[in-house]
Amino acid sequence: MKRKRCYKRTTYSRHGLRTYPNLLKISEIDEPNQAWVSDITYIRTNEGFVYLALVTDRYSRKIVGYDVGDNLEATGCMRALKMALKQLPKRHSLIHHSDRGSQYCCYDYINMLRARKIKISMTEENHCYENSVAERVNGILKHEFYLKETFQKKQQVRVIVKEIVHLYNNRRPHLALNYATPEQIHSKIKSLYCA
Repeated sequence: MKRKRCYKRTTYSRHGLRTYPNLLKISEIDEPNQAWVSDITYIRTNEGFVYLALVTDRYSRKIVGYDVGDNLEATGCMRALKMALKQLPKRHSLIHHSDRGSQYCCYDYINMLRARKIKISMTEENHCYENSVAERVNGILKHEFYLKETFQKKQQVRVIVKEIVHLYNNRRPHLALNYATPEQIHSKIKSLYCA
């Protein structure tokens, strides 16, 4: 008999909040900071689940913001977004893409995006396929960096995630990036604009 895989649901899209069309369907993304993709995944500990909110640059695959929180409230996603926004040049316009989870549709999160004049984009039909880069990053972190394991303590995960994000951004080559790392692609393009 095949064992059922136990997983934790992180997306609650049946809510009364406003949703937005998928702008990535009609956008050409050919440099960093044109589009960010966001998602949440869970990590098991012996003290219960923690939730990793990620903001990833769509072009370079660099994780530009992250947060490990104790619950699925929007505050963790907002902390990840704040981290990402710190490195974004002022008055720089981009698309923020996510699924239609309540964390990304809530007023506080939408207002953070609007305050920076960021265009809002969301999945419409096939959630995981329409947010494939974010889903792929989740998979890499879980399977290649062992975040699918069960950890002893929640605090241990917070320390480990910081190290893993650094390794992922600076050491993990991507076939889609011609075997460059996310940081190499992100900073290479950035340096062209600053030259």
